[in-house]
Amino acid sequence: MASEDTTMQSDKSESSEPKSADSPSTADTKKIARSDSEPEAPTPKGISAVAVLWTFGKCLGALLPVYLAGYYRVSTSLLVFGMMVYTGWKHAREAKEARLKSAIQLLSNEEEYTSRKVSKIKRDLPAWINFPDVEKVEWLNKVLQQVWPFVGQYLEKLLVETIAPSIRASSSHLQTLSFTKVDMGDKAMKVVGIKAHTENDKGQVLLDLYISYVGNVEINVEVKRYFCKAGVKGIQLHGMMRVILEPLIGDVPIVGAVTMFFIQRPKLDINWTGLTNLLDIPGLNVMSDSMIMDAIASFLVLPNRLVVPLVQGLHVAQLRCPLPRGVVRIHLVEAQNLAAKDNYVKGVMAGLSDPYAILRVGPQTFTSQHIDNTHSPKWGEIYEVIVHEVPGQELEVEVYDKDTDQDDFLGRTKLDLGIVKKSIAVDNWFTLKDTQTGRVHLRLEWLALLPGTDQLEQILKRNESVTSKNSDPPSSAILVVYLDKAEALPMKKGNKEPNPMVQLSVQDITRESKTCYTTTSPEWEEAFTFFIQDPRKQDIDIQVKDADRVQTLGSLTIPLSRLLSNSNLSLDQWFQLENSGTASRIYINAVLRVLWLDEEHISADVSSDLESGRSKQLPQQTSAHPSFATEGLLRIHLLEGQNLVPKDNLMGGMVKGKSDPYVKINIGGETFTSQVIKSNLNPTWNELYEVILTQLHGQDLHVEVFDKDMDMKDDFMGRLKINLKDIIDSKHTDQWYTLNDVKSGRIHLVLEWVPTSSVSDRLDQVLQFYSRQSYQNKAVPSAGLLFVYIEQADSLPVKKSGKEPKVGAEITLGDMSRKTTVCDRTTSPQWNEAFCFLVRNPREDILVVKVSHSWTLPIGSLVIPIRELLSEPELVLDQWFHLDGASPESQVLLRAELKILSSRMTEAPQPSVTGSKKEKTVTTREQIFKAVSEEEQSSDQPSVESVAVSSQLKHFEAAEADTVATTERDTPAEPAAIYTEPESIHTEPAAIQTAPDIVPAATLVEEPTDSGEHPPQPDTAVTGDFEPQRIQTKGTGVDNLAHATVTGLPAETLKPEAGEVLPPHTSPTLHFGTEGVLRIHLLDAQNLVAKDNLMGGMVKGKSDPYVKINIGGTTFKSHVIKENLNPTWNEMYEVVLNEHSNQEIQFEAFDKDLDSDDFLGRFSIKLNEVIRSQYTDQWYTLKDVKSGRVHLILEWVPTVSHSVRLDQVLQLQSLQSYQNKAVSSAALLFVYVERAHSLPLKKSGKEPKAGAELVLGETSYKTNLCDRSTSPEWNEPFYFLVRDPKHQMLVVKLSSGWDQPMGSLVVSVRELLAEPQLVLDQWFHLDGASPESQILLRAELRILDSKMVEMIDAGTLPCASGSGNGQVKLSLSYASQERKLIIIVHACRNLLSQSKDIDSYVSLMLLPDKSKATKRKTAVKKRDLNPDFNERFEYDLSVEEMRLRRLSVSVKNNSSSFRSRDVIGQVQIELAEVDLISGVTEWFILTDEVE
Repeated sequence: MASEDTTMQSDKSESSEPKSADSPSTADTKKIARSDSEPEAPTPKGISAVAVLWTFGKCLGALLPVYLAGYYRVSTSLLVFGMMVYTGWKHAREAKEARLKSAIQLLSNEEEYTSRKVSKIKRDLPAWINFPDVEKVEWLNKVLQQVWPFVGQYLEKLLVETIAPSIRASSSHLQTLSFTKVDMGDKAMKVVGIKAHTENDKGQVLLDLYISYVGNVEINVEVKRYFCKAGVKGIQLHGMMRVILEPLIGDVPIVGAVTMFFIQRPKLDINWTGLTNLLDIPGLNVMSDSMIMDAIASFLVLPNRLVVPLVQGLHVAQLRCPLPRGVVRIHLVEAQNLAAKDNYVKGVMAGLSDPYAILRVGPQTFTSQHIDNTHSPKWGEIYEVIVHEVPGQELEVEVYDKDTDQDDFLGRTKLDLGIVKKSIAVDNWFTLKDTQTGRVHLRLEWLALLPGTDQLEQILKRNESVTSKNSDPPSSAILVVYLDKAEALPMKKGNKEPNPMVQLSVQDITRESKTCYTTTSPEWEEAFTFFIQDPRKQDIDIQVKDADRVQTLGSLTIPLSRLLSNSNLSLDQWFQLENSGTASRIYINAVLRVLWLDEEHISADVSSDLESGRSKQLPQQTSAHPSFATEGLLRIHLLEGQNLVPKDNLMGGMVKGKSDPYVKINIGGETFTSQVIKSNLNPTWNELYEVILTQLHGQDLHVEVFDKDMDMKDDFMGRLKINLKDIIDSKHTDQWYTLNDVKSGRIHLVLEWVPTSSVSDRLDQVLQFYSRQSYQNKAVPSAGLLFVYIEQADSLPVKKSGKEPKVGAEITLGDMSRKTTVCDRTTSPQWNEAFCFLVRNPREDILVVKVSHSWTLPIGSLVIPIRELLSEPELVLDQWFHLDGASPESQVLLRAELKILSSRMTEAPQPSVTGSKKEKTVTTREQIFKAVSEEEQSSDQPSVESVAVSSQLKHFEAAEADTVATTERDTPAEPAAIYTEPESIHTEPAAIQTAPDIVPAATLVEEPTDSGEHPPQPDTAVTGDFEPQRIQTKGTGVDNLAHATVTGLPAETLKPEAGEVLPPHTSPTLHFGTEGVLRIHLLDAQNLVAKDNLMGGMVKGKSDPYVKINIGGTTFKSHVIKENLNPTWNEMYEVVLNEHSNQEIQFEAFDKDLDSDDFLGRFSIKLNEVIRSQYTDQWYTLKDVKSGRVHLILEWVPTVSHSVRLDQVLQLQSLQSYQNKAVSSAALLFVYVERAHSLPLKKSGKEPKAGAELVLGETSYKTNLCDRSTSPEWNEPFYFLVRDPKHQMLVVKLSSGWDQPMGSLVVSVRELLAEPQLVLDQWFHLDGASPESQILLRAELRILDSKMVEMIDAGTLPCASGSGNGQVKLSLSYASQERKLIIIVHACRNLLSQSKDIDSYVSLMLLPDKSKATKRKTAVKKRDLNPDFNERFEYDLSVEEMRLRRLSVSVKNNSSSFRSRDVIGQVQIELAEVDLISGVTEWFILTDEVE
């Protein structure tokens, strides 16, 4: 520790030197400022009278207290004491201000200081070193710095609007309290580092955040009644916060809840101002800070947790109060050689000590008895502590000497309880630190929590034999009681509501809950833990009392034997309270767990190592997880494409061109990109890719084909998706896959899930086969997979300083390198980590393990040639290995397991490649005849495969004749050599299959032997027009998220920078997408005041009224209605607002004049009232005038995340018309732009200042411009009103400084309608940018489900279109199997006619054909303006013919005279624009007849 302090001091001195050199002192600054000001305003000569008076005043003020003390005969000692207190306070305050200034100055210069120190260190360190144990998150600090002003705004609002009123209401003395200033400063909280724990439960993510906050906070409070001002100016907070993301779910947002807490109390330092300066006095400052820390610990330090649920339906109680991880039983045995503190005669005579020990685990503290006059006390005491989190929680032991005044410190030691959990029992002597001598003997036992009673009797008998000086027999179980809530508690005397609290007692231990004030249905939501000695005999007593602890509101007693009778040892139910009301009850969840010491895994001579806390009897082999070495290898062979879509067309598409195709393959987050083949619609790639995957359900292989363009976004040429499970089931697939979403094109792929073998018999065959393979992307197939499990090391040497090392291991094989986490200081580290490597040649590759201290100081190394594994049984080495370069006893325990990749391609007949390069490899005719004969013998029925093979024979004969004539072709080489194995040709009724054993490529890219030689023709046994038959695989439609363990990326793969992991989805704030739409219908007014009077008011005139509407900073203004006191506006306005805002809608009416408009009245409506009622149709009286009222419809439109009623919403638009030409929106689109990645550089080579512009219709927004970066982060939300989600497009344009375009993105809103919850949250590739450029955004659509949709069928729709002649209700659908168009005429309503007595019917016709063949008509309904028909009509049409037709529907009057028109109204429907497959039922507006 001393050496570290010296190093830190030297670092500080080094960092302070340049600061002092670069910045002038305060005095120098004053001199400079004075010298600069002298030429402008010279100082007058002589003595200043003000200066003389000021000096005299200071002398008088200093002598006045002395004079008053003598005048009033105050004791001199009291005066001296006051001066001492003042001096101490001033010294403490100056020291705190100096610390705060230095901390802020260090924080502001941290980047320069760090870069200078790192550059100095890098010169002495090798390039491969990094520090993966605790990772830096500078991006998170940048985000915190960006949002910190808004955090300050929120805290200011919280203090002023919430906390201050609650404080004023709590006491009559504080009714004048107010926060006069709340400034959180510009220094944001920083996350120094994040450590992720991977050894815990797979259903959670466990992170440790190292937080440092040195803030220039300024908060001032004033109590005017007592003229009191106080405040805080500067806060420092440092600590480690644990964040647990659990449970992990298979739906957005993936994480069910976030749990946060401090395992140990953070360090806090507060600088007080005003009257609170008294808290800076020595002694009081410690007390004040500890009081605040107690408040923080009450809800953020274990066992208290802060839980933020992210989804509904979670059992928050289980997250807030989970069961403990276990219990540690601590045997404080004895100590030896403690320092002597009780000396006599000023140290001349050495005495002894009166030692006692303090043990702490989190908030649990125990103090032992003190033993008089000894340096080797024997305590023999037992303590039991509850462990909530491992790793993380530590046992702290401090030893003191008991004295009458102040106890002397004798030393301390710490132990991570995670070591106890792994070892089950630790029995060891621990050396005390921070002292010269002394050690303490501890025996620690990890007690697991069993949910059954099978071992209870055995535990009780064993506990009877355990004796302790400080307690009864040890506990056999723990009881966790979760106190939830109560209902219908009785009232207090005087019929007042009680302030209930609960007392829970087990034997002589009593715990109290918090108090819930003035309620008969309290909710406590607290957990309590009790140690139980014998659950068969003990009870839990529950008393519900008022806060005064006098009046009992109810009681309950639960025997613990009742829990023993349940299978899971728990009770989770309502309990009826005794001595309470008839309906009074309380909800309790009680869980009992038996404490079990697993002695079977403890050897008889358990003795832990002194420093590492593990057993000296080392395990002989590793104990890897069952999932170790279960990964497999997927080999993807991209061969060729055919009939791809031409994209590079000429002369505007009149002349068909070709394409420059390339392929993107994505599996489990791994992306491969093929080479670009120029100007070819039938490209040949011949490329190989390998990826290591874990066999997880729902993974898909995605393949996309693009046309490479230089100036714009690459054109899309098709995609396909293959389920990984189908590949694994078939093992080997050679198939042509048709591309989807394009007119033509297919891709030839060979996919193989390579089997692994634990024997090396076929290794030579595998290596020989791979030596013949050659691929365009220079890929070399792997011959094996090497799985390495590194468990622990032992007896590593200590550092030169005598300290234990922080050990990490780096494992290297070829070009691949992996690193373990860095363990805490110990000579026996434990990692328990697994790695996987691709092995090219097991006979030559070498595995190297380097062990070092924090990646800086080498400790030792280990070299294992892979060929050694080939001679081992099952190709496994699992043992201790001695480390080279370390001490003789240093060793490491690891398991190396080799698995040979036994590809099925090596089993196929091999082509001859030893002769001339022009030599062809041909499948013999006898092989195919043999296959056919065997196939015919195996099946009596003719199969599709037999026909396919017969056709192959014909091609084979022709090919054989061609082979004799010539051995070369003029066409380029194609990468498929097809071999048909006889046993692989079989009959399957539902699929056409060929041999799966196919050699995809055999030295097809070799150079010609001379300049005149063409490339060799393909080594294809079946030539001519023959194509490989399609192999049918089973369902490939699984859309679940794929998970994979991916190792190794090819050079062309798009991947983030080192250490950067791109998030798959955005992370918007909780307030994203919470806005709603307020729809205001301004209809008409009545009895407005007349302002345009004539002849000086003698003749009453009228007014020219209009209305102003203001809400949320948005103003709307209606049209002016000339000379009307009862105007009709019929206008509609929409505004997007936050539903939680306390705003008012303000309406003002004016009379339009040439000079100044006259006031006609006003009124206001609270927004929260509109939101509460959802829909209001009402007349509102104008205020501040004699008469007048306005008719409004106010609607807070609900939003839904499905498109079920979208068609009705769109129909509503067509049925309503407004004077201001407004069209009601159908949906709200929320867009969250988070970040972009791999943007192109500017032409000058500089990084761009990227900004994004979002456009939808006539609305556009712009993000902020980011600092220069190719991966900018915006994190900005936007919203748009969408008129028609089926046709509108969202356009995102990226540019540098708004002047240089960098790419664009077009998202059709229609795409969102097909997505779950109408949400797209993903990375999008940018058009017109580089191929790897992409943007991460979230587009969320909400349909506006207006109440007016329900009024359509009722016929009460306000603001309905007045130009219609009525409405007709039709159902339109298409039956695909019968190829029929089905039309149902339901009814008509509100038919417009000059006479009420009309005889109506409906006539149908399919245009443009006006022949009688397409004419249909309903029956006639006499004398009815709202007739019902309910008649069905069918047309025989194909889909293509139907989309070319237009349906004409006419409602006619059968009783019309010669002079009157017979057509009441007509509507024409384009069938191509209607979703006839799903079917549509709507009311259509009838208009005048159209030719």
